[in-house]
Amino acid sequence: MKKIKITDLLIFIVTAELVGALSALFSGNFSSFYAENIRPPLSPPSWLFPVVWAVLYALMGISAYLIWNDKGSEIRKATALKLYFAQLAVNFTWSIIFFRFRLLKAAAVTAVLLLALVIIMALSFRRINKTAARLNIPYILWLMFASYLAIGVYILN
Repeated sequence: MKKIKITDLLIFIVTAELVGALSALFSGNFSSFYAENIRPPLSPPSWLFPVVWAVLYALMGISAYLIWNDKGSEIRKATALKLYFAQLAVNFTWSIIFFRFRLLKAAAVTAVLLLALVIIMALSFRRINKTAARLNIPYILWLMFASYLAIGVYILN
């Protein structure tokens, strides 16, 4: 691996965090809509979501930076980063679909699509940098749980 460039690392982290912040901004008041729905068992309180997502976005940014900064194949890195930005775009849309437009079925489908995309991305990352791939394990686990919640809310409402 190349030497860590703090400024570049921060750019990756801040970019990921901004995607989350903008998605939340465009989603509207998520707490009231979340409270209005019948939720499946194990549904966490609404305050937990921004906390978890802030950590996950930071991990995403760090993992993408590790790929970008790796000495490996430029073609593999470009493919992996395309997958990263694709999943980030899908991630951005999920909250808007669910909270702003209240399209529960579309949100459930989007959650499962996002999970699949992140798994593919992590596998791509693994071919380049195992640490970058491992940093996405909490994200994958959370997306499994989020998919369960999205499907549950769709079915129950």
